[in-house]
Amino acid sequence: MGLNAASPDFSALIQAIPNPVVLVREDGSAAMNPAARSRLLQLGVPEDWRQMVHGSAGPEVQAAVAQAWQGETVSLSVKLPDMIAPGTVTVAPAGSGAALVHLQVGRDPLTAALDLLDTLGLGVTVHGPDSSFLHANDRAQEILGVSLEQLTGLDSMDPRWRAIRPNGEPFPAEERAAMQAIRTGQVQRNVGMGIYHPPSESWRWLKVTAVPRRVPGSSQVRQVTVMFEDVTGPQRTEAALRHSERRFRSLVEATAQIVWTASPDGYFPAPQAAWEAFTGQTPQEYEGRGWLSAIHHDDRAHTLEAWKAAVESQGVYATTYRVRRVDGEFVPMRARGVLVRDDAGQVQEWVGTNSEVNAERDATEHQAMVQAELEERVQERTQRLAEVTRFSTLLLTAAGEGVFGLDTSGHNTFVNPSAARMLGYPVERLIGAPQHDLIHHHHADGSPYPVQDCPIHRTLRDGEVRRVEADVFWHAQGHAVPVSYVVTPTLGTQGEVTGAVVMVQDITERTRAQEELRAAMQELQRSNHDLEQFASVASHDLQEPLRTLGSYTELLARRYEGQLDARATQYLGFMQAAVDRMRGLIQDLLAFARVSRSETPRHAVSLHDTMAVVAQDVEAALLQGGGTLEWDTPATVMAQESLVTQLLTNLVGNALKFVPPERLPVVRVTSVQEGTQVQVSVTDNGIGIEPQNTERVFEIFQRLNQRDAYAGNGMGLAICRRIVEHHGGRLWLESTPGQGSSFHFTLPAAPAPTP
Repeated sequence: MGLNAASPDFSALIQAIPNPVVLVREDGSAAMNPAARSRLLQLGVPEDWRQMVHGSAGPEVQAAVAQAWQGETVSLSVKLPDMIAPGTVTVAPAGSGAALVHLQVGRDPLTAALDLLDTLGLGVTVHGPDSSFLHANDRAQEILGVSLEQLTGLDSMDPRWRAIRPNGEPFPAEERAAMQAIRTGQVQRNVGMGIYHPPSESWRWLKVTAVPRRVPGSSQVRQVTVMFEDVTGPQRTEAALRHSERRFRSLVEATAQIVWTASPDGYFPAPQAAWEAFTGQTPQEYEGRGWLSAIHHDDRAHTLEAWKAAVESQGVYATTYRVRRVDGEFVPMRARGVLVRDDAGQVQEWVGTNSEVNAERDATEHQAMVQAELEERVQERTQRLAEVTRFSTLLLTAAGEGVFGLDTSGHNTFVNPSAARMLGYPVERLIGAPQHDLIHHHHADGSPYPVQDCPIHRTLRDGEVRRVEADVFWHAQGHAVPVSYVVTPTLGTQGEVTGAVVMVQDITERTRAQEELRAAMQELQRSNHDLEQFASVASHDLQEPLRTLGSYTELLARRYEGQLDARATQYLGFMQAAVDRMRGLIQDLLAFARVSRSETPRHAVSLHDTMAVVAQDVEAALLQGGGTLEWDTPATVMAQESLVTQLLTNLVGNALKFVPPERLPVVRVTSVQEGTQVQVSVTDNGIGIEPQNTERVFEIFQRLNQRDAYAGNGMGLAICRRIVEHHGGRLWLESTPGQGSSFHFTLPAAPAPTP
């Protein structure tokens, strides 16, 4: 005997499982384990097991429970009301009229990462493929100046953000980081952007990184995670620095009579507006070395020597000489020039100034004042960065999940105490060690794990965020520790990968519970299969003695016809009618059992052609009752043709049968395709069904009317529902007592023919 819902061992196992588990029966009752009740209490909702998942997932879960009642096991990925990542619901049969609902939640590493980023002061928002907001952490709401409720219905393209570029120009919606990540599927890093902050009526400056999350096995972007830092303070500091720089340049220009440039080889090119204005020379006169003619004759030799030495050594050019002003007077000046280099260190040009010796003193004093101001601001910024670094270190040390920091070679640069405890190593042993060689060198089955295949090292190579749901790290004592982890790259100022952060969760207990639950479900499936086989064999074996009983009853009736009294003849009639009912009941039971075992391939079935066959099958009933059958069914479904014919024949036959004696039956069948499903409706003008019986009529052996009024054994609609659910659809009814009923069911639509 296997485990079932009535088994004490089964009940004890359910109570011990750490994940939420609910036993749901067809009568509507439900029994929850402590984890399920705890989750509902945490969510603050009434004790209704359906509230464990998001409302949008409720119909799917309810349908899966109905399928489990019919003997099928269903696994769904569902949205949860309190988590970003989806949960997994597994629904399995749990004996007669019962289903086992198992919800796998656990602490999502992504949620832990979001909490960590929130504490570090980084805003995080999650967007759908249309850029609509799905989630925002507390820091994001604070930076954006709106609540999570206010974000509902908004997207990153909304004009109310009033987004601008760092240069103050409007930032088009389609060029922003989130939309670029959705469109290209590539990570967008360190994008500068300004947005309007309503509470403070001011502008906030952000540094934005957008990371796309793709549908597994596809290039389609499912979600985009946007991380951003409020850099309003640094931006204002930089603006102040730029303002100070402009002030300094203005001061130089105001105190220096001449600002000049020269090529790397010392050539003096045109235009030189300040030189022309001061000396009165034309470009033809000063280009090349013509400028020396404006220098006092006695100063030309040492001036040229100093210039040649600076050009050859690429050092600082500094000298004093007298320059002839436009009015002809020679003015003592101090000349100073420096080289300007590009990012690669290549010389671009010379930039220099000529200042009157007396005016230079004032400029030097102002420069000292500006320099002191700059140093004060740099010191303030450095102190703020030190405080953030200290807080981040304390936070990571206290975190419950394991956290590793890696450099580009894969060596540990940071390990928090939780990670060290998880793997049985002292922190000092892990710091500086190659992580893969120490704790990630083999797979769970003991086979070697090449470093080039390791997700962590792949992230170090390509900078992609990766999440691994099930893997193993190796303990100091030599045994494997089941883990899940998220690896996120760290980036430099130019977007280059400088290392990675790995957040690890020990899933040993979760894995053990899942294995125990999987074994219990497999045992339940085997038990249900054996029960189904037993019902089929038993029904088949019952027909043989029933056939014998029926044959001898007919022989007695013929052999002693006219020799028995009226009561004996009546008794024989009762026996024959009972045999006929029993034979029909067994045949319906066999048909009910065969539906789920049918392995006939599915193909495109024309509902119009099927209705033509059904019309022939019910022709006798139409003639006998004077009824009318109409159909408008142009759709084509993907199904087993014989089962669809049986389904429609049962529904049409019922519609023709359950009609008041004074009324002629009218039955109409229609179909309409809705996406990938076809909905079929069978409408009649019969006796109708009371609202409290709309589900009861689909139960096996259920009759709502006396047998002498309407023939039947209560199996027809149960077989119909089983056929529909075997095809992945659903069957329901709408009825008005005394006026008629409409039975609706869905079947998968056949693919459109290829041209």
